[in-house]
Amino acid sequence: MPRAPTFPVSPVQLDLFVSVGGDIAARDAQDLMAWPFFSLAKSKRVRPIDFRMGDVSILVEATAKHGMATIWDADVLIWVASQIVEARDRGRPTSRLIAATPHEILAFTRRGTGKASYDRLKAGLDRLQSTSVATSIRQRHSSNGSRRRHRFSWINEWKERLDGSGRALGIELIVPDWFYEGVIDQALVLTIDPDYFALTGGLERWLYRLVRKHGGKQKGGWSFDFQHLHLKSGALSPPKRFAFELRDIVRRQALPGYALTIEHTLGRERLNFVALPVDPFEAAMRRVGLIPVDKS
Repeated sequence: MPRAPTFPVSPVQLDLFVSVGGDIAARDAQDLMAWPFFSLAKSKRVRPIDFRMGDVSILVEATAKHGMATIWDADVLIWVASQIVEARDRGRPTSRLIAATPHEILAFTRRGTGKASYDRLKAGLDRLQSTSVATSIRQRHSSNGSRRRHRFSWINEWKERLDGSGRALGIELIVPDWFYEGVIDQALVLTIDPDYFALTGGLERWLYRLVRKHGGKQKGGWSFDFQHLHLKSGALSPPKRFAFELRDIVRRQALPGYALTIEHTLGRERLNFVALPVDPFEAAMRRVGLIPVDKS
């Protein structure tokens, strides 16, 4: 598949935003939580995601060399969203051009910080840069009534920063307007449980983000039909396999902060989820990075 066009932006046109230090809350972009934008498989995916539902259309295309950006690669975008919101809340200027060290990103997303982890991060950045997205989300209608589409890559450009001796100082990356505009609007960002980064399966990671987006903290929770979930996931697995994996997630109660149940109605399975009550002491301990004492 030919490489999708990108729209390079020269760094001189943007102010450099240096990442915020210290522990900060993890925040995710709601649009990315609600719709199928990423591969859920650890193996390379080249087959496009072509999703349409009502006025929403999403086309995600990958290159044969790098494959499609995965839901693990999306951790970089969660880090970016968290940085932008934290800086904004502190009254600091933000930008689409961000400078950081790989160690900051890897530590925030709870990955190892050795050479192998750094190499995996660089491979993820390549996938984010080479994956092309075209979507009608947050786009105005055209004169004929259809929604215009915005085309972009998750990262317009990225590069390693080196000192005079060729030693790595960090990286710089540029995120697209579509992503930045969604993040800078407070209504389009949600905090997520940092235990999200410990989830190892692509489907459970996707499901947590969907549950967090739709279930939120509503007392009565929310629910989705299995077939609807399969459609919204963009997964390549057949419906039977998808349903089997969903049942296993429910059996393990794998999503942090939520209780999952399955009900059967008219021969169809439906996933129900409700937020668990939060212990104020435990929440305070989490905010300062301490592990709560087991009270059992």
